[in-house]
Amino acid sequence: MIRSMTAYASAESTSPAGALTCELRTVNHRYLELAPRLPDDLRAFEGVLRERVAARLSRGKVDLTVRLRGEARGDALQLDGTLLARLAELNLDLAARFPNLATQFTELLRFPGVLRQAEVDAEAQQAALLAVLDRALDALAATREREGAKLAAILHEKLDAIERIVAQVRGWMPEIRAALRARLEARLAELKQPADPGRLEQELVLQITRSDVDEELDRLATHVAETRRVLGLAEPVGRRLDFLMQEFNREANTLGSKSVDARTTNAAVELKVLIEQMREQVQNLE
Repeated sequence: MIRSMTAYASAESTSPAGALTCELRTVNHRYLELAPRLPDDLRAFEGVLRERVAARLSRGKVDLTVRLRGEARGDALQLDGTLLARLAELNLDLAARFPNLATQFTELLRFPGVLRQAEVDAEAQQAALLAVLDRALDALAATREREGAKLAAILHEKLDAIERIVAQVRGWMPEIRAALRARLEARLAELKQPADPGRLEQELVLQITRSDVDEELDRLATHVAETRRVLGLAEPVGRRLDFLMQEFNREANTLGSKSVDARTTNAAVELKVLIEQMREQVQNLE
């Protein structure tokens, strides 16, 4: 399945430490580059998050943002009864010695160690974090595949256009060769001395060989077929397609350099435009 490298997805869930929100933004990049933004409480899980993303994505610049919104839950608080009882004894003792001394209950709770947040189960928190990341990655993959299908359709249209140009050039070649022969004969006829027929044929063969583009047309047709095959693969194909675009461009350049007719010159230009348009789209494929 062809996938685009440009997409956005998000997912939300709950965890032992509170509500989790995971956002993923990806753009095209030559390699996989992950930029995680995590709250301090979740920094310890950065390594496993990187591994999970790398297992699902092969290319692209990925911005991963995780937000944690804590919830005030009574069962998340722990009270040190022993310490609180000791403080109460001290309060009674001091109250007897200092009658004007008044101690509020809330002040006792503020004493270090009396009331503390219960520790979060690290394994449960990691499982919740990976679960919400997986949901975001699933949504991201679906978006990438939808965008990839659109890009693949565009590429197929460009390949159809290249095939039409290749077929046109093939159809022109017999006429172009005949015109080349006629021009050469006309030039030789202008000479005062009669030309050797053998020399004429030799010169004609040399000119036709220099302008022969059958191999370039065959290779262009081969590249079209290979590109269509690659577009049908289930694996990431961006790098392979990028290489094929270079091969396409090489054949178009050679076709233009060998051109002896305005039609083939224009065809080479049209090919280069189509190939550049394809290359721009390929840059966005994973």
